[in-house]
Amino acid sequence: MNYYVTSSIPYVNGNPHIGHALEFIMADVLARSARKQGKNVIFSTGTDEHGDKIAQTAAKLKKTPKALSDEKSKLFRDLAKLLNISNDRFIRTTDAGHEERAKIIWKQLEKDIYKSKYIGLYCTGCEEFVTESVAKANNNTCPNHKKPYERLEEDNYFFKISNYADQIRAAITAGTFEIIPKTRKNEILSLISEGLEDISISRPKSKLSWGIAVPGDPNQVMYVWFEAVMNYITVLGYPEHADFKKFWPANVQVIGKDILRHHSAIWPSILLGLGLPLPEKLFVHGFVNMDSHKMSKSLGNVVDPVEVVKKYSVDVFRYYMLRHIPSYDDGNFSWQGLEDAYNNELANELGNAVHRTSVMISNYQNGIIGEMPEANHDTTSYWEAIERCKYDRALDHVWEQIKGLNQYIEQEKPWTIAKEDDSEHLQEVLAYQASNLIQIADLLEPFMPETAVKIKHVFEEGVIRPIKGTLFPKLDKSDSEKK
Repeated sequence: MNYYVTSSIPYVNGNPHIGHALEFIMADVLARSARKQGKNVIFSTGTDEHGDKIAQTAAKLKKTPKALSDEKSKLFRDLAKLLNISNDRFIRTTDAGHEERAKIIWKQLEKDIYKSKYIGLYCTGCEEFVTESVAKANNNTCPNHKKPYERLEEDNYFFKISNYADQIRAAITAGTFEIIPKTRKNEILSLISEGLEDISISRPKSKLSWGIAVPGDPNQVMYVWFEAVMNYITVLGYPEHADFKKFWPANVQVIGKDILRHHSAIWPSILLGLGLPLPEKLFVHGFVNMDSHKMSKSLGNVVDPVEVVKKYSVDVFRYYMLRHIPSYDDGNFSWQGLEDAYNNELANELGNAVHRTSVMISNYQNGIIGEMPEANHDTTSYWEAIERCKYDRALDHVWEQIKGLNQYIEQEKPWTIAKEDDSEHLQEVLAYQASNLIQIADLLEPFMPETAVKIKHVFEEGVIRPIKGTLFPKLDKSDSEKK
């Protein structure tokens, strides 16, 4: 079975932040889980590189837009590598293949494209046209960039998104285009019920040269949001490549809540205009705050994911973000919360279970585990949670098993059995512990791949292969400050 998962493609105007990291690892869990189920997976991410913001930032830095894009795109690629992201594809919207395929898509959509005068408001920071009602609600100032909207009057091409509102609503309502969580589904249904207006999909080249030229009109370039979402099929080689024919529609597309409208209104309209099926599922995650405050450079509370990984490890970062940031809502990053999770959950509960079990088998049985019973804990709720993109709930399930194992160790007291010289019972108990840890490692694999490999290395050969030290050495305050 084929399985296709995508993250959104970050805009390269700034450096990667913790929200990008969260989205990368959320999509990665889905890809790794699908591979574990024997599916043939394509996992794609990349960078969005055209538009006003790139051109303006590059000009300020005295660089070409392409040079700036090259530099920033590498940062996102490096972050993905640091976070152990298992993506199969990395697309850039400046790739020649994407640009040529975007032009093909434009031509195929021409029945729904017309030219007209745009008179209205625009935010360069968001690269977005806004309606008068939205501007009024925001006191004519973009809430994200704290700058007044710019009034534009220009000849643009428009896309008849209004033609597809009923089909999109029907698909969302029927669940054939599923949007989770339900709050985001209701949000877009409300927007559709208010009426989807045709959208401007180009800018005059005289005002914006950094973009893909509109086919047949050298004086216009494609609007960045219209062109960027096409990456999800251009990366598969739309329209002719075998990968596109095998892997579309996407099983899951992972995005942030700030780009919900683009992915649940504009993108489906493009697909319907092309006569293509909609994605099966759109998972919409929230934002990450710092100590209950929105992260901002001015407040000095921006968390660099690279810094967190260097202080702790990639698996600690992945674990904390996936379990302690709510999967369906905004979350809160806290250095104290991270340290507590490390000490109480990773060191005390998981690390301790691995260490005690391996030491007792080494001491009492010369490192020989013997025949292990198959761990048969019910993992139905775990797999259901992953299917629903409830990463926090899936890890809760794993931790229920870890806590259960620690309780088992305390109840059975292998050290007491060893004193009683009941070798057969002792072997049964310790083999059961080892078997449970192998299953726990198996469940952790999509979330904490390096940790899973280490645990399996210790136990799966039937003979203890000890790791140096412990998985997660407990930190005191001075240790964490040194890190």
